[in-house]
Amino acid sequence: MMDFITIMKNDLMLVAIIFLLLFIKLGKGIKNDTLLSIIQLLLLINFVAGFFMNDDYTAFDNMYQTSPVIAFQKSILSLGVYLISLLFSGWLRKSENLTEFFILMLSALLGMFLLLSSSNFLMFYLSLELATIPVAAMANFDLQKKISSEAAMKMILSSAFSSGILLFGISILYGITGTISFAALPALLNGSPIQIMVLVFLFSAFAFKLSIVPFHLWTADVYEGSPFATTSFLSVISKGAIAFVLVSTLYKVFQPMHGVWYTIITVLAIITMIIGNLFALRQQNIKRFLAFSSIAQVGFILVGISSNDSVKGLSSVMYFVLIYVFSNLAAFGVAETIAIYSGKENIGDYNGLYQNNKFLSWVLALALFSLAGIPPTAGFFGKLFLITAGAAKANFAFITIAALNMIVSLYYYLRVVRSVFMDKGETVVEKIPIQPAVKFGLIICGAGIIVTGLWSWVYDYVVGLL
Repeated sequence: MMDFITIMKNDLMLVAIIFLLLFIKLGKGIKNDTLLSIIQLLLLINFVAGFFMNDDYTAFDNMYQTSPVIAFQKSILSLGVYLISLLFSGWLRKSENLTEFFILMLSALLGMFLLLSSSNFLMFYLSLELATIPVAAMANFDLQKKISSEAAMKMILSSAFSSGILLFGISILYGITGTISFAALPALLNGSPIQIMVLVFLFSAFAFKLSIVPFHLWTADVYEGSPFATTSFLSVISKGAIAFVLVSTLYKVFQPMHGVWYTIITVLAIITMIIGNLFALRQQNIKRFLAFSSIAQVGFILVGISSNDSVKGLSSVMYFVLIYVFSNLAAFGVAETIAIYSGKENIGDYNGLYQNNKFLSWVLALALFSLAGIPPTAGFFGKLFLITAGAAKANFAFITIAALNMIVSLYYYLRVVRSVFMDKGETVVEKIPIQPAVKFGLIICGAGIIVTGLWSWVYDYVVGLL
């Protein structure tokens, strides 16, 4: 019994929090301020618990697995959800459905935890559905806004389509191999045409979830229509989880077909980086801007995944996702703080922000510098390790294109920084009061961007897990 609790401690803790919230909802209820503080404390405990008693285990007839690497990946996602509870506490406190929002978000996070621990395609599919369906409801949480309902509709339709493709691929895979176990499949894969078709189907499903071009068309509309908290969860937590799972699936299950998926990833990484950058150049709405920015960032993640060195590939992706959690959530946190106070979401409205809001301006600048990959921020080292991992096969044309796309991204990230520090608009954003929890979350993000970049032990710790 004790081993079972140790193996699934993070998953069981999430289940316990979800049931606690359900009991609170069924009872007389608690004021939002008190309830939010309790949830934040529980999420912090869940994050800290992820660093203890981690070892290699399997359960449920090898359908469930865990290891120090998987535990660390779960801890990264737990950290992201904890930061979301801090950064968007202003909006959450005002919400009439605070309990329901966290039940949905933690249910989606539980699905992602089970997805990371899946070692069988049946559990994999069920976990993916658990991780997806609640997010569609979260997208529709601004019930008074029509655009929020449209975002939820686009989210659920695109998710249903990608799930159908995934299930079709899994059914063909079972038909030709007689198994859906991750451990048994590599010995049965030989790169035949029908197996290549299966790989394409499965990769297409991942591409929908990661917003890889040309499966990205839902992203900007859903990001714009959803509340900032949901957009952040989609951009950071959901993408991070799917990136971890994609690396694991390709390296462990489809390693015998490396030549095939390397070609697919190379082509799609180039297209994704270019399209993401080109569309980000012309965006005025901050949510749509960060949506296409995240698409371009996924292109860089694919560069790291393309490595034929599993240690370099996985470690670079894990390290980059950790940095991405701090950087992207900092940007979204500042944008939400401005939007909730002034109602402004366009980049042009940020003109002269530095004049009255120096703290928000510096945090936003630090986040954008990191996303752009400007040294000495952590984003520079994250992209450096991704490109280094991608260079393992000496495809220098591929790496050159990735490096050139980093230069292109500098323009649109620095455009926002120029707007904040140098441009003067007709109306300057007044001094914005920042709630203590929000400020604490922004400080954590800012410190994370600096610490993970300047202190090498963070990357060494990630590599030491493999």
